[in-house]
Amino acid sequence: MIKRIIGHSAMGRDLLSYEKWLDIAQLAEVELTSEDPDYPIEGALLPDGAGRGWRAAERDEQIIRLIFNQIIPLRRTKLQFIEERVERTHEFVLRASSEMVGPFKQIVRQQWNFSPPGTTSEVENYQVNLDQVKVLELILTPDVRVNSTAIASMAVWRIA
Repeated sequence: MIKRIIGHSAMGRDLLSYEKWLDIAQLAEVELTSEDPDYPIEGALLPDGAGRGWRAAERDEQIIRLIFNQIIPLRRTKLQFIEERVERTHEFVLRASSEMVGPFKQIVRQQWNFSPPGTTSEVENYQVNLDQVKVLELILTPDVRVNSTAIASMAVWRIA
């Protein structure tokens, strides 16, 4: 019989939080439609981004594209969004391609309602199991309502 003694602290751990995340700075170039100089994309993509996250410089839909130096397998992705001030419904689409110009395969399309001060954070962990990824693209709509003044932002984006 094989057995292990586990403490109460080991029970209920989020296994995804122990994932070995890839070093995006070494593996990919980033293209994006805009960024606030005070909240550059490095704040969301890099572990040492000081937890600042990324914010767009402009309203409307935003695109963040990771273009890998070589084709990689992609197994997991984690996205975190935080909105503590404005009530809004944002939408994101995550898609991937094995070629620079597509075609793209949609991984997920998700809407989330932020309703501060109650609902202010969204964390999404996805198992994706894609063997050949050259481009990973995130399309963010900051608010699905027409004429919204909301600006897209993202706290964390990790891949493994």
